[in-house]
Amino acid sequence: MQIKKIAGYLPEKYSKYADKTFTFSNQPIVSFPIELADLPNETQFLALTLVDYDAIPVCGFPWIHWVVTNIPVTEHIPENFSQTDTQSVRGKNSFGSPFLEPADDKLVEHYVGPTPPDKDHHYTLTVYALDTKLALQNGFYLNELRTKLNQNVLDQASIEILAKK
Repeated sequence: MQIKKIAGYLPEKYSKYADKTFTFSNQPIVSFPIELADLPNETQFLALTLVDYDAIPVCGFPWIHWVVTNIPVTEHIPENFSQTDTQSVRGKNSFGSPFLEPADDKLVEHYVGPTPPDKDHHYTLTVYALDTKLALQNGFYLNELRTKLNQNVLDQASIEILAKK
């Protein structure tokens, strides 16, 4: 399985430099398109995570930007999928932390784009090919997804995406 790499920086439309029409509560919420290739024939669903490990020195933990599962099989996840999709199951990103003020579900259970505060950050996008639908409900946490993945991953691929400070 392969993910088409994004050349250079993540386009501004999907990050902290997004036009205000692509934001909610001053956060970028339009997810970028994802192109896949060579999915295993047995793939029934997809899952994905977008995590910023460069956030550890800033906030003390990797920042989860997006987590979703039970995506119908496709080689093209379209732009703004996070806001327009109605079939997949959405997990909580780091805005769902009990250490932050309560955030709107439009932020917590969807893509929130990169807004690196200190320097350019590398974001790890991982896509999983699954052999079955995972028994998770909207609002699940990344650790719950990881537990379910252990038994159901046919293949996975990751890329690093660079976003501007």
